[in-house]
Amino acid sequence: MKKRKLGTSGLETSVLGFGCMGLNYHRGPAKDRSEMIRVVHSAIDAGITMYDTAEVYGPYTNEELVGEALAGHRSKVQIATKGGFKITGTSNEPDSRPESIISSVEGSLKRLRTDYIDLYYIHRVDPNVPIEEVALTMQQLKKDGKILHWGLSEASAETIRRAHGVEPLAAVESEYSIWWREVENSIFPALEQLGIGLVAYSPLGRGFLTGKIDKNASFSENDNRGELPRFAKDAMEANQTIVDFLNKVAEQKHATPAQIALAWILSQKPFIVPIPGTTTVSRISENAASAEIVFTEREMLQINEEIASIQIVGDRYPEAEKRRTGK
Repeated sequence: MKKRKLGTSGLETSVLGFGCMGLNYHRGPAKDRSEMIRVVHSAIDAGITMYDTAEVYGPYTNEELVGEALAGHRSKVQIATKGGFKITGTSNEPDSRPESIISSVEGSLKRLRTDYIDLYYIHRVDPNVPIEEVALTMQQLKKDGKILHWGLSEASAETIRRAHGVEPLAAVESEYSIWWREVENSIFPALEQLGIGLVAYSPLGRGFLTGKIDKNASFSENDNRGELPRFAKDAMEANQTIVDFLNKVAEQKHATPAQIALAWILSQKPFIVPIPGTTTVSRISENAASAEIVFTEREMLQINEEIASIQIVGDRYPEAEKRRTGK
């Protein structure tokens, strides 16, 4: 698989990464553990090198699964994980105090079965701790060899600039897809100016952009999509328009809607690495093939004009979660 560098940090990964959350968290009933490990191994075989997880997924169990799956493959992969929450089991709140971050990193190292983390993100910005203080904590963790690079998730452009001024960021992780493009307005310019990469989570719209989910879909108690406004029945019905459009482009390019959605992201900026997730081996090869799809300048212009005319219905997060983003 082709490679990409995340900005000017020197961190090089496969052009597509793997979002591991759904292997055993927030995507319905528990899957067979050995099968999920087989999915990860299929991704490794496909040339995917970046694996993204987080302390809060489970909590802890997603990191444990990823650590088990990547055991024996450490030299071939980059592990990205996230911390910075006070995990209570109910309402997890941001906690970026130095002692909290250090404790989180130590726990992640054990669960991931590694002595260093390639890319460590602060999962959500803590409004009670100056970002400059957080950056100094990350600076020390880098000096100690516990992490190689650091980043922020769902941060504002101002926070990114302030953090980068103390200890350079390798990447910012944010939701980004053909149906969620707000980061283009203020985040993209900051990343380009500072030489920071973007890791795009939910690049397939939490599965909706694959065309496999429609207004009749129901979500189990353990699937958080049932709580998201964009997955309300009326919103899914209205948003079928963008799936229909992806299907049309897919037919023209002899591809699938998912491949078009991923290829579109890869065509936006050279510093973006999408991290689609899956629990199915067959989707690994499908996603990987998106890296080979090329749009002409005219095709991209037509696609973007069509997208601009489509109104997306429903917020991506409930109000409580929205308030944690863009800090």
